[in-house]
Amino acid sequence: MRPQSLGDYIGQQHILGEGKQLRAAIEQGRLHSMLFWGPPGTGKTTLARLIAHYSAPAKNSAPAKKDALAKRGSAEFITMSAVLSGVKDIRAAVKLAKQSFELDGRSTVLFVDEVHRFNKSQQDAFLPHIEDGTFSFIGATTENPSFELNNALLSRVRTYVMRALALDDIKTIINNALINTERGLGERQLSLDDDALEFLAKAADGDARRGLNWLEIAADLAENSRITLNNIEHIASEGVRRFDKGGDLFYEQISAMHKAVRGTNPDAALYWLCRMLDGGCDPLYLARRVVRIASEDIGNADPRGLELAMNAWQAYERLGSPEGELAIAQAVIYLASAPKSNAVYNAYKLAMKEARESGSLEVPMHLRNAPTSFMKDLDYGKDYRYAHQEKNAYAAGETYFPEELGERLYYEPVTRGLELKIGEKLAYLRNLDKQNKIKK
Repeated sequence: MRPQSLGDYIGQQHILGEGKQLRAAIEQGRLHSMLFWGPPGTGKTTLARLIAHYSAPAKNSAPAKKDALAKRGSAEFITMSAVLSGVKDIRAAVKLAKQSFELDGRSTVLFVDEVHRFNKSQQDAFLPHIEDGTFSFIGATTENPSFELNNALLSRVRTYVMRALALDDIKTIINNALINTERGLGERQLSLDDDALEFLAKAADGDARRGLNWLEIAADLAENSRITLNNIEHIASEGVRRFDKGGDLFYEQISAMHKAVRGTNPDAALYWLCRMLDGGCDPLYLARRVVRIASEDIGNADPRGLELAMNAWQAYERLGSPEGELAIAQAVIYLASAPKSNAVYNAYKLAMKEARESGSLEVPMHLRNAPTSFMKDLDYGKDYRYAHQEKNAYAAGETYFPEELGERLYYEPVTRGLELKIGEKLAYLRNLDKQNKIKK
């Protein structure tokens, strides 16, 4: 059921709709090197093939009209997978492309699937041939190209983001497969119940290939030429949601959960937690992330948040799945509902920055420990004021920073939760410091 023309192509209207740049380039036969980035089953390979079919006319032939989408002397289409290919295969493709142009003036499209699997030297092997026009390069990847591809290659291609197919797109593709008598299931005259179609389209999760594979299996199990919801559920109920562990989508969903907690939306935070668990994310990773959130976004506004997060982590380690996952969910909901403060996070960053930039400043003499008489003779610990012997157990006016730095202020409590009280206390003590200095 691979589309044979742009008219048959379903989805990606954000790049192929009327007036879009890629659509215009295809219509005008203006091949250029490009990269398709998107999840599986969204039509990356198919689109590359279609671009080759609608390529610029052969040498010395008349140009096609802008609105003409009939094939015009298709380009040579060479495909390779980065999983199985190497530099030797790239050289062979270069040779074939040059021969094709020399013999009949045909241009070449080189399609590289899973291009992120190539290492740096393999990616570099494409560069001179992209620049001199030996072929038009089209790469496909499910990984974020900014992390996985060389800057040199990225600078020579135009990146197009492919989106997961919408529910209606998947339904259209499935219905087309049911009625197509040449390449689909049309000759079998099958019917698909509406609720079965809905379930199948949702289970496909934006992946046309997955939906068609399941449809084919369901067709073989159909009774009396009717595909029912029971048939589809039997096949697709264990379908795994898109969640590339360690990949781009992984970090997008982690980020969404973190931001929902920070934004005090417990329902959205719980949704993203469940999306990740449903997709196969390691619950222990999530537990560690929840602990981080407790310190970064709640902090001392509600110190119980960190305690609850740690308890959830420990509960999962003791109970395992699925019982322990509920404790993680409890922690996420609590943190999302708690008062928010990033004061600890900001203070840590400021102090770390100063520590790195200020160099190895010496510890003031009065703060140094003096366990031996020799060190006492060197004035280690001299004039140190023991706070517990001072009024209110606070040595007003005492300094604890290196002399070169003077006093610094990193931690600024927010006026929410427990930090409201902490801020009031620190303000009172700083006022005592000022009074003590004035007396001096």
